[in-house]
Amino acid sequence: MLALRNVSKIYRTGSVETTALRSLDLHVKPGEFVSVTGPSGSGKSTLLNLLGLLEAPSAGEYLIDGALSHTLSDFERSRLRNEKIGFVFQGFNLVRDLTIFDNCDIPLRYRGMGGTERRTRIESALERVGLASRARHFPTQLSGGQQQRVAIARALAGSPRVLLADEPTGNLDTHMAEEIMAMLEGINQAGTTVVLITHDTALAARAHRQIRMLDGIASEIDAVVSDTLTLNASALA
Repeated sequence: MLALRNVSKIYRTGSVETTALRSLDLHVKPGEFVSVTGPSGSGKSTLLNLLGLLEAPSAGEYLIDGALSHTLSDFERSRLRNEKIGFVFQGFNLVRDLTIFDNCDIPLRYRGMGGTERRTRIESALERVGLASRARHFPTQLSGGQQQRVAIARALAGSPRVLLADEPTGNLDTHMAEEIMAMLEGINQAGTTVVLITHDTALAARAHRQIRMLDGIASEIDAVVSDTLTLNASALA
């Protein structure tokens, strides 16, 4: 589903270069649940941005669902991102002046989808996250946990093949974090590929595979022996 091949990402500010990712090889299979952990500045968010086609690699190749990202036009990347990728962020990113229904409607409108289909998708997504009765409420009328569930519903309404979640439990208490994690697990069990960035090692351990980021280098955590295996071509073969 997702494949990074010898990918590096370098940011340049004037004469200063900062390497965020170093020669990264990573494959994520369809239907997998992969967690990514690591300290701040280790490259986690950069990795997610590349996977979500929000940024392009400085070197190497990224394939998503068989398509080489660097061969796509800006329009093709935008369409692929809109149709196949769902995003859930720590900050919810809901428009305060729009109802919950309208927040979920925005990405579907960009697809040019008809009103009846949009309504059906949104109602189904809100039902899945237990917020069907709150469709006409505004974000400020909901708790933090409820707002995160709306963000998940917004992603689900688009029927994404892969869901990228960047610290979705970071602003929530333990109970709400458990609720959101259980929801992500349910989405994965229904067939959606999930990549989760989290600082919570207990939540990370519930994924099928755990990736540890450090100084732009990714290592896979062996849950059985608690060892760390560097991700490279031989490890992925």
